[in-house]
Amino acid sequence: MRLPRVRASELVGRGWLNTGGADLSLADLRGKIVLLDFWTFCCINCLHVLDELRELEEQYRDVLVVIGVHSPKFVHEADPVALAAAVERYEVHHPVLDDPELVTWSAYSARAWPTLVVVDPEGYVVAHMAGEGHQHNLAVLVRELVAEHEAKGTLHRGDGPYVPPPATSSTLRFPASVVRLPSGNLLVADAGHHSLAELAPDAEALVRRIGSGERGLVDGEPGDARFSEPNGLCVLPDEVAARVGYDVVVADTVNHALRGVRLSDGSVLTIAGNGRQSMVGANDNVVDGMDAVPPGVLFTTPAQCTKLSSPWDVVWYEPLAAIVVAMAGNHTLWVFDPVAGSVHHLAGTMNEGLVDGPVDEAWFAQTSGLAVAPDGRLWLADAEVSALRWVDSPPGTAELLVGTAVGAGLFDFGHRDGPADHALLQHPLGVAVLPDGSVAVADTYNGAVRRYAPASDGGPGEVTTLARDLAEPSDLLVEVPPDGAIELLVVESAAHRVTRVRLPARLAGAILDHGAHRTQRPVSEIGPGRLRLDVVFTPAAGQKYDDRYGASTRLQVSSTPPGLLFDGAGADVPLERILRINPDVTDGVLHVTAQAASCDADPAIEYPACHLNQQDWGVPVRVVAGGPSVLTLPLHG
Repeated sequence: MRLPRVRASELVGRGWLNTGGADLSLADLRGKIVLLDFWTFCCINCLHVLDELRELEEQYRDVLVVIGVHSPKFVHEADPVALAAAVERYEVHHPVLDDPELVTWSAYSARAWPTLVVVDPEGYVVAHMAGEGHQHNLAVLVRELVAEHEAKGTLHRGDGPYVPPPATSSTLRFPASVVRLPSGNLLVADAGHHSLAELAPDAEALVRRIGSGERGLVDGEPGDARFSEPNGLCVLPDEVAARVGYDVVVADTVNHALRGVRLSDGSVLTIAGNGRQSMVGANDNVVDGMDAVPPGVLFTTPAQCTKLSSPWDVVWYEPLAAIVVAMAGNHTLWVFDPVAGSVHHLAGTMNEGLVDGPVDEAWFAQTSGLAVAPDGRLWLADAEVSALRWVDSPPGTAELLVGTAVGAGLFDFGHRDGPADHALLQHPLGVAVLPDGSVAVADTYNGAVRRYAPASDGGPGEVTTLARDLAEPSDLLVEVPPDGAIELLVVESAAHRVTRVRLPARLAGAILDHGAHRTQRPVSEIGPGRLRLDVVFTPAAGQKYDDRYGASTRLQVSSTPPGLLFDGAGADVPLERILRINPDVTDGVLHVTAQAASCDADPAIEYPACHLNQQDWGVPVRVVAGGPSVLTLPLHG
């Protein structure tokens, strides 16, 4: 089902990237199929979509023009220099409109990151979809539009407006993390070079490179192996490494895999994940070992037959005698047992947000950097809620609980020191435990290293700033030289380097307040009382709802504050629901998660291809008398 013919709004913003300095208008794109990708570079789901679009862009490069509309969530993302770095970091090979004031975002009624809008060659909007998993649906739609407009004579084939930026060269390119090797050298996850860089102890001289530098999932010798934006690193204990035959575990993020590296010869093997993304609610996240096996990869263990979702960091966790994995793509923590070759879920509901409690009830938001304290407490940088979280068991119990030391929620961030229950971070990606038991945080979008010191009396603790003016610090390595001072090796990702920061033995830090921020997005007005929530999903041409394994749709609703909803919270099958809105709550956020599965409709196909579409919305709402009684969210329509 196509939308009514509506003229596409003009593309308005601060400027353009990847166009050679030219400004683009819809008139310049007439005759092309235009795909608008509303994204923000902090968002893991947006990064998933960038990867989904690569194949589509290549296949239809003479008729399809993808335009990234960057609509920032965080203050740092509105910095044009930071945006240019992100476009380079994530290898965005299409024009990008810088939309810091959300002008074009609002014109196209976007409500969530990511949102995709398709404009036909005559300048009309023909599809609007939110979330990820739309690659197949987009391919079907593009084929239809090519056939339709070629027949009408309104399709113009040829090169698009993309102009690549000048190439740069450096030893490291957007490095993500660093560990110290038994040899004394450093191993860096060199994400922008899709490889690992072993550096001399000075953190500058390159000793060797593991990985060919080409994006891909290939096992083998160091010059042949391929990674795709590796992030986290963990050196295994000696006795474990001796049993499994590799020394380092790598979170190979965009490959949705864990890789093992043997230091003696630099060889690489895939130890968990099959290179395909796990989708929330999908029924095929554990697959046959021969299902879509990448060339050069041999699957023999259960972990290798399990789909993962953007593993971001890895750490050895002695209480479980296993690796804990920050699974950023679905907001969870997992456990990988290298000896058993198994992987399983540890914590998180896969809902995005900040909720403490038992591990199977907690909500995370883009789980990122991990560190383990000597007392066994697991510390976590929870990026999208700008929070420092922990996982631990209360004394005398075996139950694992999740707690929050610093952080307020999805839309509250800033640079504020002081009592931890009022302190603010901005999209932290790394964390490390200092010798006195306090915690250092790579406060990435504030360009700072922060310190959280727990209170001895059980109070909230205190947050201070240890270092400032860093270029997107993403990881920290703590070292104590013989003189007793403390050194931090800081991975300055946007500066393409590892920087040594020397701290005094007395770790007080400065107390700074650069203010609080709240994500500003257009607010949807709704009326009090009865509100119909309608999530629109229309299977692509030739597809039908996939109910072979149960219900093909799922809708989950909650709110902040919880009192915004009198009725309608929880999970159910239909994509339409009646909510009851509390008239005494004037402002809040509706959290909506929708999933819909579809597959080939042709009964002659014995094994139909199936596709899962999903999206999380956090919709800011204002309750006003006489406001709308219907809230429509497009999943695919």
